[in-house]
Amino acid sequence: MDTLDRLRNIICEYVELNPQDITLETNVRSDIGLNSLELVNLAVAIEKEFGVEIADRDVVGLETMEDVVKLLENYMNDED
Repeated sequence: MDTLDRLRNIICEYVELNPQDITLETNVRSDIGLNSLELVNLAVAIEKEFGVEIADRDVVGLETMEDVVKLLENYMNDED
């Protein structure tokens, strides 16, 4: 399972969406409907799933799922 698939599963625990409707172009606020607090809660779930710690300042700038994937991959590469 790749990073996007794992993220889809996490997001679908928070909102009622078909996982296949979540693409790299999906906007986390307007398409998924997450507000700032929900985005922070999602970041906590992502941290648990991937074993990383994401800075709050990085969460604020996330717009698309591609942004989330890239940020997460950067964090995972930094831990290597």
